[in-house]
Amino acid sequence: MPGASLQEQYARHVRRKLYMGLVLLALTAGAVLLSVRAGAYPLGFRALGAALTGRADAAAQHIFWQIRLPQAAAALLAGASLGLAGAAMQTVLRNPLASPFTLGVSQGAVFGAVFAITVLGAAGAAAGLPHLILACAFGGALAAVFALICLSALRDFSPAALILAGVAINAFFGAAAMLLQYFASDIEIASAVFWSFGDLKKARWPQLAAIAAALLPAAAYFLRQAWQFNAMAWGDDTAWSLGVRVRALRFTALTLAALTAAVTTAFLGIIGFVGLIAPHMVRVLVGPDHRFLFPYSALAAGLLLLAADLLARTAMAPVVLPVGILTSFAGAPLFLYLLVKHRGVRS
Repeated sequence: MPGASLQEQYARHVRRKLYMGLVLLALTAGAVLLSVRAGAYPLGFRALGAALTGRADAAAQHIFWQIRLPQAAAALLAGASLGLAGAAMQTVLRNPLASPFTLGVSQGAVFGAVFAITVLGAAGAAAGLPHLILACAFGGALAAVFALICLSALRDFSPAALILAGVAINAFFGAAAMLLQYFASDIEIASAVFWSFGDLKKARWPQLAAIAAALLPAAAYFLRQAWQFNAMAWGDDTAWSLGVRVRALRFTALTLAALTAAVTTAFLGIIGFVGLIAPHMVRVLVGPDHRFLFPYSALAAGLLLLAADLLARTAMAPVVLPVGILTSFAGAPLFLYLLVKHRGVRS
């Protein structure tokens, strides 16, 4: 029967996408295993098993539970937050160049941290990410978020214009941070530069719990509204005709996406372009269906960040590079490629 044939075709189509998810999960599990083993202190499979069961020596236990495992978890959680945020922003703004990094959220966090270090005197404890720096970085990221939300609420303010607004927000917060640094001492400048490096080594279990607390509700919302995002991808008029409350969905999606990115940036610093790269990779693999795009973008971004962290730890060993440097090197060419491919931004 034709109906049965269509059902079978759809079932095969869904199975292929589910298999792709299993492949991503397997690759991520392998990357986590490599991540917890890699480093100056070798941890073989036997040593990992001993650390998991509490039978390893004190040094191995500390390295596994307090350094390697938190770093791998940070890559997964930060990558998932940025990948999910990027996928949502690209859909609701109908622009392939949208991401937390390109919309000014990261620079807002940098300004907040620089303000705490240079004006509030937090430079002495910057390496340990004190609560003052975290609070100000989070506040700066939220300032960028609310600026975007206010602009998105304006009548006749197109999604393409929001991308240009993100460029302006980036420039504003970048200039404000440089102005503060110009009058700062050498120690304050060094502390601000150190904070701005996107580095997974900054994460400890309390910070990871805060990132997860922001990520999980946002992920649940995006997955629950996946069909509405599918409708929105066809345009606001089509989505509205299907019963989607377009303005409310765009407002909520921008808020949740930017908040998850703000929390991640406040704890780990700037990790650029992960939220831009991962959704595009997933669209090539499984298409634009948001039932798969959202979870697979989170997985792919976590996998990308794990791979970048592995490269950062091994490329110039024993020197460990901040992972944000490598993601920016990888993301900048892709950004230019997308800019050329789409001939700018759409209105």
